[in-house]
Amino acid sequence: MKFVFLFTLFLFSSSLVAGEPVTLDEKLEPLRPFVGKTWRGEFKGGDAEKKTIDVSRWERALNGKAIKIVHSINDGMYGGETIVRWDPEKKQITYFYFSTAGFYTTGTMTRIEKKIVCNEMVSGGAAGTTEVRSTYELRDDGTLLNKAEYLKGQEVTGSREVLYKEAPGAEVRFR
Repeated sequence: MKFVFLFTLFLFSSSLVAGEPVTLDEKLEPLRPFVGKTWRGEFKGGDAEKKTIDVSRWERALNGKAIKIVHSINDGMYGGETIVRWDPEKKQITYFYFSTAGFYTTGTMTRIEKKIVCNEMVSGGAAGTTEVRSTYELRDDGTLLNKAEYLKGQEVTGSREVLYKEAPGAEVRFR
C-alpha cells in the first residue's frame, strides 16, 4: 500500500515538473496570461522621490475554480486580497476584494481582447468612494497597464494609472 501511494505521488509530481498545464476553470481561461505571475507597478505622477509601488501576485486557487490576487502598496502600507470566480447565475466573472483599510468591494470582470474591464461597488467606507471603474491592458511589450477612476455617486473624484512589469523576485508584504 505504501508503494502505491509513493508511486502515485511520484507520477503526480512528475507531471507537474514535466510542465503539464495547470487546470483552470474554462470560464477563467481569459485570465490565464496573468496567473502564476508577480507584478510590480509604479503609480504615475506623485512625488518623484517617494514613489508609490504596488506588488501583486496572481495565483490559481480552489483547484482552478478561482484566482486569488494579493497585493501590497509600499511594503504593506496598504494591501488587499481578491478572489475571482465564475458566477453561473450572473454568467460572468465576479470578484470580491478585501482591503487592509477595512472596506471591501464586489465587482465584475470582462476580457475584451488584451484588456480586462472591471466595475466594482465599494462597501464599508473608502472615503466615500462608491464605485471603481478600471481596465488592465496586457501590452505587447509584456507590461500591464492599469487605469482606474473613482466615483462618488455619478461624479468622478479621482483616478490612478499604474504600469506593471513582471517581477518574479518581488514580494507582497503585509504589516
